[in-house]
Amino acid sequence: MFRDDLTCGAPLTQETITTALHEFAESLGTAVDARDHHTRKHSEEVAQVAYGLAVRMGLSTAHADVIHVAAHLHDVGKIGIPDAVLFKPGPLTPAEWAMLKRHPAIGAEIVQPVQALCRCGIREIILHHHERWDGQGYPHGLHGTEIPLGARIIAVADSLSAMMQRRPYRKAMRFCEAREEILRCAGTQFDPNVVAAFERSASMIGQLMEMLSD
Repeated sequence: MFRDDLTCGAPLTQETITTALHEFAESLGTAVDARDHHTRKHSEEVAQVAYGLAVRMGLSTAHADVIHVAAHLHDVGKIGIPDAVLFKPGPLTPAEWAMLKRHPAIGAEIVQPVQALCRCGIREIILHHHERWDGQGYPHGLHGTEIPLGARIIAVADSLSAMMQRRPYRKAMRFCEAREEILRCAGTQFDPNVVAAFERSASMIGQLMEMLSD
């Protein structure tokens, strides 16, 4: 009966599967963001900016699509972080900070059973989106081009969105302020090539962030 029902529906083409994957990733990212009103639309902002940066850097549509999906899912590991840590209004203790830093690895574990997400590199992007160009990031302290390109792109988009959102312990930055911080961190926190693409796209990204904040 179940198989008969399946054959009566529309065929599962590659296009419909790809569309479903994007929609599922977007829905899951939105669900993670909904845990905290301070991070509303965070995954959507990161996904849109990361996709734009990927295109600006000349990546193929297929590669940009992978980065777009990974960006929606980059914080899915926060599902495994206690509310008391995730929503703490003040500075984290060293133990709490160590717990929060586990979210990329938790996210990678969550998507591990989905082989399609592993084969196209999404799992690795999620795992390494908090690595730094200078090797001082986490979880593995990867350096420079050891970090997947998608993770390097998402790192810039993630930081931009985070800086422009209000937190209990600080006000939201304006785009011009966040832009200056990203430029300042080129070559240390961020891949200089990604930052160069960000700077070339600054006007478009600023307009996009304004539109998404409405």
